[in-house]
Amino acid sequence: MNPEQSSAPDPSLSGSGAASSHHPRNGQSGKVLGCLLGGALGDALGYAVEFSRLPEIRSAFGPDGLRDFSVLPAPVPFSDDTQMTLYTVDGLLEALEWANAGLGADETACLWLAYLRWLKTQGVALDPGAPSPPARWIDSQTVLHHRRAPGNACLSGLSGPDMGTKFRPVNPDSKGCGTVMRSAPFGLLPYVETAMVYRLSEDAAALTHGHPSALHSAAVFSTLIHDLLDPAASLQDAAETALERAGESGVPELAERLAAAVSLARSGPVPPEKLTSALGEGWVAEEALAIGLYAALATASAATPQEHFRAALALAVNHDGDSDSTGSVTGNILGTLYGTEALPEEWLAALDGREVIEELARQFTAATTAG
Repeated sequence: MNPEQSSAPDPSLSGSGAASSHHPRNGQSGKVLGCLLGGALGDALGYAVEFSRLPEIRSAFGPDGLRDFSVLPAPVPFSDDTQMTLYTVDGLLEALEWANAGLGADETACLWLAYLRWLKTQGVALDPGAPSPPARWIDSQTVLHHRRAPGNACLSGLSGPDMGTKFRPVNPDSKGCGTVMRSAPFGLLPYVETAMVYRLSEDAAALTHGHPSALHSAAVFSTLIHDLLDPAASLQDAAETALERAGESGVPELAERLAAAVSLARSGPVPPEKLTSALGEGWVAEEALAIGLYAALATASAATPQEHFRAALALAVNHDGDSDSTGSVTGNILGTLYGTEALPEEWLAALDGREVIEELARQFTAATTAG
C-alpha cells in the first residue's frame, strides 16, 4: 500500500495547517532534539539492565543501582525503542514532505511503510504480499540495523501482507509497550490540533497492536508530549490533563495506572519494590507510561533541569521490568519539557548514534516549520 496522493494538500501535517496557537516556532527545535535525545539516553541507560532483576542490578552497580553512563562501556547503545521512535519520525517526515509539496498523503500508510523499512533492518524479510518501500536516508544508517530485543508484537504485526488498523487489528489481544515507546514524535508536531495528534498516534499504534490499552496509552503519551511543547508548559498540569484523557479513553486499566502514578509521585521517589507493586513492571503499555510519568513527576523538586533528568532516569530504570522502555518514556518527557539543557553532555558524548538522532531532528524541524 503506497501513500494515497491527491491534488489537494493535506493541512493536518503541513506547516500552514490547523494552527494550535500556543505552540510557537521559537524553541521548537530545542524541544524536538531534547525529546529525541532524552528518550535515547533513557533507553540506553535502561537497556543496560533491561533483563536484569533488581538484585542483579544492585550487585552490579551498587545499592542505588545504575545511575550514570560513566560505568558503562562506550559507545552506549540504545535499543529497538529508539530505533522505532526514529522510524516514526521518518514516517511523519515523509508525510510532511508530501504535504509541503502540496500533495496529500495518508500519514498512517507512510508510517506503515517506515516500520516495514525498520523491519528489514532487523533481518526480517517482508511478506511477499506487502509493499516494498523505497529506501530513505535513515535506512543507510548502520547504527539502526542492530537487533536489540525488538518486541514480538512489533515484529509479528509487521510481518503480514496487510496494514493493521483499529477495525482490522493485528495482534488483537496484545497491549505490549511497543506502541508507547515509539510514539513521542506524534506529540512533536506543532500547529496540529491535539485531537489530530491523538488520532494519528492511535492509528499508528494499531499497525502492530490491537488491544485498546496499547492504542490509547500511546495516544495519551503523544498528547502529553504535545502539551509539553508549549514554552510555558507545566509538567504537573500536563500530567493532570493526561489523567483526564486516560479517564475519557474507556480503558479502565490505563486510567487506573495513571491515577496511581500521579498519586504515588506525591510521595516523591519510592523504593523500586514499591514502584513495581503500585505500577507494574512496564512490559505492557499502560504500565510503561505510568512508570515513565511517575519518575518524571516524583523527582520534580530537583534544583536544575539536569539534576531532574538524572534523578528521574535513575528512578525510571532501576526496577524489575522493562527498564529501557520506562527510561525512554521519562527521557522523552523531560527532554520535551526542558529541551537539550537537561541532557548531561558526558552522556551525550557516550551515546551511540547521536549524530543520526541530531540529523533526523534537524530534518523534522525544518519540515514542520516549512512555509
